[in-house]
Amino acid sequence: MSSAEQVLALVEAGGSHVPEQMERLEARLAELATSHGELLAEHAGATISAGGKRLRPLLVFLAAGPEAAGLPGVLRAAVAVELIHSATLVHDDVLDSAELRRGRPTVVATAGRAIATATGDLLFSRAFAELARNGRPDEIRMLSAASSALAEGELLQREDAWVLDVPRERYLHRCDLKTARLFQAACGLGALEGGGDGAALGDFGRRIGLAFQLLDDVLDVSGPTERIGKHRGTDLLDGTVTLPLILARERDPGLAAIDLRAVRTPEQAAAVCDAIAATGVLELARADALERVAAAKAALPPLPEGQRAALELVADSVADRYA
Repeated sequence: MSSAEQVLALVEAGGSHVPEQMERLEARLAELATSHGELLAEHAGATISAGGKRLRPLLVFLAAGPEAAGLPGVLRAAVAVELIHSATLVHDDVLDSAELRRGRPTVVATAGRAIATATGDLLFSRAFAELARNGRPDEIRMLSAASSALAEGELLQREDAWVLDVPRERYLHRCDLKTARLFQAACGLGALEGGGDGAALGDFGRRIGLAFQLLDDVLDVSGPTERIGKHRGTDLLDGTVTLPLILARERDPGLAAIDLRAVRTPEQAAAVCDAIAATGVLELARADALERVAAAKAALPPLPEGQRAALELVADSVADRYA
């Protein structure tokens, strides 16, 4: 199943109300992207239109449930979550000097660091302005906590750059901060708007968010470039040590002694990726992620059958990224 087909299946599985909500999401995102002048609009719009699966706003809608469909607050929460996600991607690309994102040139590659930084800042500010319209301090606190976690995770990643002996526990903590907490907020915000169990659904989101990041790091090693939308081994070129390398260093003396600073070209990074894959650790990392997906599904609170099935399908789609 292609990525587009998978997205359609996820949206349709959520119920008849979800496709319309996703259309309203896209319309509101486009409207907000063009509201601050032509220059920023061009780059903010390009970032938003690059899309992806929109998993985070989809989780907002699914966690809210069909009874909350059409409530303005649910849409605002979904928009805010996606804007925060888009902002972090722009800022990550600035920090990494990344050339590609989802197969397209990044804002920093096309417009430079100053414009890219301003674009990310705009998306962050618009996210909170949008959510503030709900008039709920608990929702602002929830998204603020997730945003702070994102920043803390990024700082940890920078602190750990080029450090080969990063403990697995620290790596997992970093992934939790950088990725899982926004998934948690997406489900929690949806539940708050829909009158559901915010803590339990937030825990579900956090678990699948961590699995998502684990599999993203596996894909960075396995590639190929056409599938992941960036050069294979980008993490290595950034000096970012992820679970595949942590595990592979335990099996391969050559990788245990590698100098990451000497890995400077996509070709060199691909060669290291091949060495990591040859140790067999990619399947170990994938198995870890799949266990987390299964635990997330098992821990879901009592829900209407259709809502539960849709959330489980999203969890399965996370696991399918490496299938």
